[in-house]
Amino acid sequence: MIQDFVDEYRRYRQLGERAMAQVSDATLNRVPMEDGNSIAMIVRHVSGNLASRFTDFLTDDGEKPWREREQEFAPCELRRDEVEAIWRAGWSVLELQLAALTDADLARVVTIRQQPLTVHAALCRSLAHVAYHAGQIVLLARMSAQESWTSLSIPRGGTTAYNANPTREKAPT
Repeated sequence: MIQDFVDEYRRYRQLGERAMAQVSDATLNRVPMEDGNSIAMIVRHVSGNLASRFTDFLTDDGEKPWREREQEFAPCELRRDEVEAIWRAGWSVLELQLAALTDADLARVVTIRQQPLTVHAALCRSLAHVAYHAGQIVLLARMSAQESWTSLSIPRGGTTAYNANPTREKAPT
């Protein structure tokens, strides 16, 4: 079961990366509306969340005192290499912890914001959080790229051809 989580996290990580690769550097920092979030802000938030939740995952509360969540949403101008480094940093904490887990750990209890959760529940919650924000990244990137966008899923008009060879249903490698 842990491998299922590994595969799904990887799928959403790659989705975010493939979307970000299709936008200009300036777009990474563009806030589309008042009180909205740029792709860079979402990346900082996802990375901060993953680092906080998965540092000492099995032993410490997942909301670390050193995390500055509000700063994750502060306007800033980041270069592409900085956005990518922040993205990788959060994911590396998650991936390190997932690699150390076994299926037997799924029934163990962890704490997030002083609330006990099974490891299974904590992973489900985290995966849903990542998926939510990966979707936001894709939408912001898609709106910015417009005509130059390359579909990250089945392109319009391509369902019949895809269903004949559904390669995207396989776990990413």
